[in-house]
Amino acid sequence: MLVSVLTLVVGWQAAGGAYGLAWGLLATLFASGIPFAYILGGVRRGRLTDHHVGVREQRRVPLLFGLASAAAGLALLAALGAPRPVLALVAAGVVGLVVAVAVSHWWKMSIHTAVAAGVVVVLVLTFGPRLLAVAPLPALAGWSRVRLRDHTAPQVVVGGVVGAAVAGLVFAALS
Repeated sequence: MLVSVLTLVVGWQAAGGAYGLAWGLLATLFASGIPFAYILGGVRRGRLTDHHVGVREQRRVPLLFGLASAAAGLALLAALGAPRPVLALVAAGVVGLVVAVAVSHWWKMSIHTAVAAGVVVVLVLTFGPRLLAVAPLPALAGWSRVRLRDHTAPQVVVGGVVGAAVAGLVFAALS
């Protein structure tokens, strides 16, 4: 949900009005719509236990599918001439998924917290320091993941640091 909203906001900001919103919608389709549909299909077929893909051993295929979808979306957006910030955001997502796939092979880093931290960084880079008001978002996401017993505190902290670092480095370099 956070990725979808952020992609729409970045598209709107980058190109303005309905034109920017259209870029954001196209990016959202590949960055989160198609991967989420794949996950829901896996849950319905019994291949995945839940839409959060809470079992670490089940994460690799959905993450690789999401990576392929985002990479295909990035290629299409680039070919169609999408605004630079939209491309930068999707590229940051692709890099984040590469890291998540690598880490998830050995450890269950909190991707929810990584995404929340990345969202904060991109919002601040896009709209300035006034968006630091959303800085508690990763802490709240992390708290909920620990409270639900889906992650440990170290998994949440590492997710937040990795998400912020990837978003900060990739988005800032490419936007």
